[in-house]
Amino acid sequence: MLGFVILPNHFHVLLFLTHTGTGLNHLVGDCKRFMAYDIVNSLKRQGKESLLQELQFGVQRKEKLKGKIHQVFKSSFDAKQCFDERMLEQKLEYIHHNPVKGKWKLVDDFTDYPHSSAGFYELGRVGVVDIRHYKDLN
Repeated sequence: MLGFVILPNHFHVLLFLTHTGTGLNHLVGDCKRFMAYDIVNSLKRQGKESLLQELQFGVQRKEKLKGKIHQVFKSSFDAKQCFDERMLEQKLEYIHHNPVKGKWKLVDDFTDYPHSSAGFYELGRVGVVDIRHYKDLN
């Protein structure tokens, strides 16, 4: 992974795939599936029944017949291939500045946003993301 930012309703990630054995669609599908399992299990542990019910309403009939219970993520994703270093830097700058732009305004300085790789790139901070923010560790 080259860079990331996790926002309240979506996330951005820059990936560098070092092998050709697994396609991007399959990789993203697996990632979303495992994250969804973890999110649903965490919501169950926290007793967030109303949110779990909301996620159940999002499951399409065809998927329910296959046994799917919750719809955590949209089925699609937007992928852009970076062809050169300039484009890579442009995308990294865009995702890192997302928390301070538009409707978000989550922090004043993008390097202060804890759920991002911006602190590493801009200030050399290592280990800025603590996974305990994303899991119920009780």
